[in-house]
Amino acid sequence: MHLARGQRLPLSDLISGPRFQVSIELQGLAADASCFGLDAHGQLADERYMVFFNQPESPCRGLRLSGSRDSATDFDLVLERLPTTIERLVFVAAIDGQDTMGQLTKGRVVLRQNAGDVATFAFQGSDFDQERALMLIELYRKGGLWRLAVNGQGFNGGLDALVRHFGGEVAEETEVPPVAPPPVSLEKRIAQEAPHLLSLAKKATLSLEKQGLQSTVARVGLVLDASGSMRQQYKSGRVQELLDRVLPLALHFDDDGQLDVWAFDRVAKPLPPATTGNIKGYVDSANGGWKAWYGGANDEPAVMRVVIDAYRREPKAPPAYVLFVSDGGVHQNRAIKALMIEAAQYPIFWQFLGLGGRNYGILERLDTLEGRIVDNCGFFAMDDLHSLTEEQLYDRMLQEFPDWLRDARAKGIIR
Repeated sequence: MHLARGQRLPLSDLISGPRFQVSIELQGLAADASCFGLDAHGQLADERYMVFFNQPESPCRGLRLSGSRDSATDFDLVLERLPTTIERLVFVAAIDGQDTMGQLTKGRVVLRQNAGDVATFAFQGSDFDQERALMLIELYRKGGLWRLAVNGQGFNGGLDALVRHFGGEVAEETEVPPVAPPPVSLEKRIAQEAPHLLSLAKKATLSLEKQGLQSTVARVGLVLDASGSMRQQYKSGRVQELLDRVLPLALHFDDDGQLDVWAFDRVAKPLPPATTGNIKGYVDSANGGWKAWYGGANDEPAVMRVVIDAYRREPKAPPAYVLFVSDGGVHQNRAIKALMIEAAQYPIFWQFLGLGGRNYGILERLDTLEGRIVDNCGFFAMDDLHSLTEEQLYDRMLQEFPDWLRDARAKGIIR
């Protein structure tokens, strides 16, 4: 198919399957091709999603500069790997020097799949004047589907101007923006302080990147059911294993480098924060070990009130992500419902996890809970911690958090 400037169409009209290639071919001058991954506001929220010669791959590996020949640059795409925060991919070309796009002999953008050309947008220098950059095509999400827009638009200034246009930063003494380092050297820190968690840290990082959460700053809390029915979960080591999985998330979000922990039965029982220094054997040692703080009946509203009050004390602090673990027997539905409606106005997201139990009460119906300013809760259950792989567990834990962040920010609950 020959594409024309200004044309828009569903990407599925051209591409079948998740993998394809975009090739940018320019003749008559020297120019560099790049791709900007933008958020819903058209901004480069994470500079690691600017893919160019000096940064050839996105963190999620859904966008990769795979080849550069004399007059062509190839990008490999797997759109399903991109985090949901990436709403647009804009493919551009920019001149590093004083030439202008009017000197272009000819150029084209080619979409390829299975080594065959499926669509081509052709242009030439006479289409432009003194511009030093071009915005060529754009892939964007609409209604849950990807679409293609053919721009073919000249842009005054070079790559620096494009980076600033999309909300990025440019170093003072170079025309190419530096590659932004990861916000937290999570793997290095854990390798030094808790090496037994290194494999988990790598898997947590991948899930965070898939959800677009790699730059998120948050407080992280873990609430552990310590009622008598949880005995086997503690005795078998499942609760300690869960702690091991949650700590890398807390370190990555890295508000304070620690995981806030509460246990509860009839009352809330604050425990020491979990860190890389005390995570090994935490369940057997914190405040005398689990046998010293489990055994009564479960009263979820009591600990919920304590957690809400704890995270409300500092209104200017980052938002909180709370993982709340229960083995069921939830019966105070009305009180829990009232607390979740109240908590929706605060910067707290609640991820409820049912572990090896039943009768989770209102926790199973959070998606239909009315009266909240935003949906501030998620829930999933599993019979055993080992019924999900570590990667699957991270994906489930983080699935609804990005939507809450977006909605809470839109409502002014978080800034």
